[in-house]
Amino acid sequence: MSRQVRLTRPLVRENGELRPATWEEALDRAAAGFAAAREADATKSFGMFSCSKATNEMNYAAQKFVRQVMGSNNVDSCNRT
Repeated sequence: MSRQVRLTRPLVRENGELRPATWEEALDRAAAGFAAAREADATKSFGMFSCSKATNEMNYAAQKFVRQVMGSNNVDSCNRT
């Protein structure tokens, strides 16, 4: 049996098990998770780690998303390493 080492379609967790899903369903679930974190006071329920090896533009976009969309300052781009 050949083992896949790369995901080729989205998976969602249902009753503790992963199952294949459509992209629309997976993105809807991700958006619902972000909305739930925002409603649960994102300053305590949401944070993001970015990568110091990413471009400045990518790190800027990540921190802008966390601050403007999620309403949190919990972002770390690990630039001190």
